[in-house]
Parts: sequence; structure tokens; C-alpha cells
Amino acid sequence: MISQTIWWHVYPLGATGAPVRDRQGDDSGHRLRDLGPWLDYLIELGCNGLLLGPIFESVGHGYDTLDHYRIDARLGDDADFDWLISECHSRGINVMLDGVFNHVAASHPLVDEGLAGATNWEGHEDLATLHHGDDRVTDLVADVMLHWLRRGIAGWRLDVAYSVPGQFWAEVIGRVRQEFPEALFLGEVIHGDYAGLAEAGTYDSVTQYELWKAIWSSIKDVNFFELDHAISRHRDIAQRVLPNTFIGNHDVDRIASLVGQSGEIIALAIVMVVPGMPSIYYGDEQGFEGTRGEGFSADDAVRPALPATPGELSELGRWVFKQHQALIGLRRRHSWLTHADIEVVDKTNETISLRVFDGERELLADAHLTPAPGVRIHSGGETLYEWSAQ
Repeated sequence: MISQTIWWHVYPLGATGAPVRDRQGDDSGHRLRDLGPWLDYLIELGCNGLLLGPIFESVGHGYDTLDHYRIDARLGDDADFDWLISECHSRGINVMLDGVFNHVAASHPLVDEGLAGATNWEGHEDLATLHHGDDRVTDLVADVMLHWLRRGIAGWRLDVAYSVPGQFWAEVIGRVRQEFPEALFLGEVIHGDYAGLAEAGTYDSVTQYELWKAIWSSIKDVNFFELDHAISRHRDIAQRVLPNTFIGNHDVDRIASLVGQSGEIIALAIVMVVPGMPSIYYGDEQGFEGTRGEGFSADDAVRPALPATPGELSELGRWVFKQHQALIGLRRRHSWLTHADIEVVDKTNETISLRVFDGERELLADAHLTPAPGVRIHSGGETLYEWSAQ
């Protein structure tokens, strides 16, 4: 089932070293193929999905789209895309694309056609909001989705889904599901009524930013009472819609920069036992660090280039990778956790104990921050995973 996919989330323009700004001359290239050496690495890590950031023709960072039907020339062309899909499918890897359907580049032809641009998006003058009340926009987005699903992808991440009317998503997704009933739609929602927005828009999954914040903040502040509150809310959300759980993505500070590499393992263990559909942001599994800055290049530090091959990674991150392998492997062996129930059975500022269950199946996770970070996951008296920074 696609809902049980564990995604490796990659920002392609950054990961392949493509020029994102200050572009001069011909910067085209077949950079999508640079992801090839990383597909076996993805499998070795334990993931079975590749969640790609924007790959369509754009002005700069990819979220300023110029043409939803063309691969960004910096990343390649249709042949490169088809090659990547074939390589993924041969390994059993699902592929999800990032659909930027709330706004387009201010220089997009749709602006001149009157289908976008009456207002810029959230004050960004280089972006123009699509007119979602226009049937032609509905037709366009549905057609774009179908075009790339027919080319072999498994689903769509819906960028800033919270800014698009629910009835628009419901109409578009309804049309697409007539041909691809198993396609997965993941809506990006940062705040608000997660489940309510997903239900109105009929998308399958929603980004769980509230849980993300509570996980790293609880570890950083040594206050698991915050996580206890968030787990209760997460339980309610998970009973209505599939949460996308994560400790990193292309828009936030690296988890290792927030809580250290040891704290990252605690954070990951929590993500791998709670209900939901996990994603791993590329480099987190190596303990990459980086914090967002200000201004034009604010995101560069969290969207770095990967080396040409996994073999060129620093050995310093190897231990973090091995813990990711172990925890992702545990999650894969207990796929029922995707739709499980959860409760906090005990907590202090420094410790928390979770019970995740589904009928007769049960899994317990005990995490502590003092005297050193550590976690134990067990079931029926059997230890399934144990790690300590001591």
C-alpha cells in the first residue's frame, strides 16, 4: 500500500548542485541522473519512496513554476525523467512529485491569460496566485496531475495546500481518482485544522507540523509534557486522516542543529513508532546540520548538494545512518503502526513512555533525556530496539 511508504525526501535542485539563483548562460544539464547512485542508498536506508521537490521548469528555486509540463532544463528532460522512473520502479520505489498548484512565477504565461496574478502570494512579488475559482485552472491542474501519473508517479505532494480552497482540491482530485484511484495526495498544511482541511480537500495525508515542533522542542527544552499534549492531538488527527510525520524537510532547520545528533535519534524513534506515514529528509540520516538564514538565500543551508556517490559521504555520519536503518527497519516490520492507536502511559520532563496498539498488537517505547539520551522499544517483553548515548 502506498500509505505504508517510507519516503526519502529530496530537494533536487539543491541535491544535484544545480544553480538556484544568479543564473548565467546555459545552465542546463542532465542532473536528474545524478540521483541514480542514491537509489540503492535509499533502499539500503530502508525507504521505499522518493519524494521529489520541484522538478518543473521554473525561474529559480522551483516553486516559481513556468511550465508544469516540462522538466526544468537544469535537471534534464523527458528522457531523464523516464530513466529515473524506470530505475525507481525496478527497485520497487514509489515516486511522489511536488505539485505547486497554488501559485506560479509572476512571469508565467497564465498571468497574461488572466488565470493568475491579481494578488501575489504571501507578499512575494515574484509569485502570482492562481485563480482557483476559474474552471480553466481546475482543468489545467487536473490535466497536469494526470499527465505525470500516466508517466509513472505514485502521487502528489500539494504545496501550500492550506492556501487553496478545499472545493478546488476536491474537484481536481475527484477527477484524477477516476483514472488513478490508488494515487496518493499529500497536502502541505502548517497550522490550523489539519484533518478538517484534508477532509474538505479530500487529500489522503497531511503534513504534521504540530508534532514535528513538539518533538524537537520537547527534546531541546527537556519538557516531554509538550510532546504529551501533541501526541493527544496527533491521535485525534490520525483517526481522521493519515499524518505525514517527519523531523526534517526543505523548509526547516536541520534536526541535528536543533537538538544534536543524539537528540535526533530520540526524535526519529518517536516518529518511527507513532501513527502516520514517515518521511526522511535527505542528509538527516547522516546527521547533516544547517539552519535557515534570512533573505534571498535563506534556504541554501538546508538544501545542500550531495556528493557524487554515497561512498563519498563522511564517515562521521555513519553511526547516525545505522540508527536510521535500525529504526526504519523496525517500522517496516511493523507496518500496522501506520494506522495504529496511541497513548502516553507515563511522562516526566525528562522521560516519556508511549503505547502504540492495534487490536492484539502492541508496541511500547520508552525515551529518556537524562543522564544521557536513550530509547528502548519493546513488545511482549522482547526488546526490539535499544540505543543510548552513554
